[in-house]
Amino acid sequence: MIRLVLADDQSIFRAGAARVLALEDDIRLVAQCEDAQRLRAAVDAHKGSVILFSMGLSLALPELLPAIAAAGSRAILILENNEQVDDALTLQLHGIVYRSVTGSDLIECVRKVNRGQRSLQSGNVTVMQVADSVGARVRDRLTPKEIQIVALIVQGCKNKDIAMQLGTKEQVIKNYLRGIYDKTGVSDRLELALFTIHHKVLAEAAANAGRLLQMKSA
Repeated sequence: MIRLVLADDQSIFRAGAARVLALEDDIRLVAQCEDAQRLRAAVDAHKGSVILFSMGLSLALPELLPAIAAAGSRAILILENNEQVDDALTLQLHGIVYRSVTGSDLIECVRKVNRGQRSLQSGNVTVMQVADSVGARVRDRLTPKEIQIVALIVQGCKNKDIAMQLGTKEQVIKNYLRGIYDKTGVSDRLELALFTIHHKVLAEAAANAGRLLQMKSA
């Protein structure tokens, strides 16, 4: 049984990833953490685990990674799309995934790392993927604005934050979300994040939209 600690400051992504991982018979989620303090406590309490955590927790990696190693655990870092880490720190990591990772790839990464292998996802390498007809169909049904909203939902943004980033009103975002739910067949933002994580074609479209929004706001 793989014992997993999941730590991320983005509640929507954390909840979606937790639901994906919890469906696997060989993975047991022993702790979820929303800040660095809880993560450090979980590292000490759950020795010999796989630690999946994000940079958004404002962690001191040079201190955290040795603590994970001392606990006999293995570290997988969640990076924002196109984010990079120092080569010296990368050598101390067992795995790296990006926000746009699909559920199946995340599960495979956790399993490989648990076996003692390294699994480092590249943020700038395009890999040929098995056709995802459902993800492609939903992506094509969504408008560019709707895909931007999906991207921000996956990042854990609230309706008010999304409205500010897109220069509109919160009620407008609520209206958009109703349409998105209808097109994707989900009932809430958590299911939407989970659906997006599961379908790589849609996840990639959302990731690209997220990058464009970041460039515009920079």
